[in-house]
Amino acid sequence: MSRGSSAKRERQYEHVKESARKRGESPRRAEEIAARTVNKERARAGESKTASRASLRDPESASRRGGQRSHSGAQGPTKDQLYEEAKKRNVEGRSTMNKQQLARALGR
Repeated sequence: MSRGSSAKRERQYEHVKESARKRGESPRRAEEIAARTVNKERARAGESKTASRASLRDPESASRRGGQRSHSGAQGPTKDQLYEEAKKRNVEGRSTMNKQQLARALGR
C-alpha cells in the first residue's frame, strides 16, 4: 500500500489480497485486485484526490457487493447454457422454451 493510507485500508488491502490468493489467484494478480478494490473504496469515501465516475456512481461498494456480479455476465447465463442444463436435468418441453422460461424451469 502507499504511504499515508489508514490502518483500516491497510487491513482491507491485506484481507482482499489474502482472499484472492485463497481463490487461486497469482500473488501479483491478488495484489492488483486488492489495490483496485481499496482504491475504489477510498474514492467512494472521499479519501483520494481523484475518482472515476464509475467509482462514484456504483450503487453498492465492492466489499458489500461481495462478487454478486462476478461470472454472470450482463444477463447471466445464455439461453444455450440454460438449455444444456435443462437437457442434463431432462426438463420436459425445453425445446420450445425461451430464456426466461428455461431459467424458471431450472429454479433460477
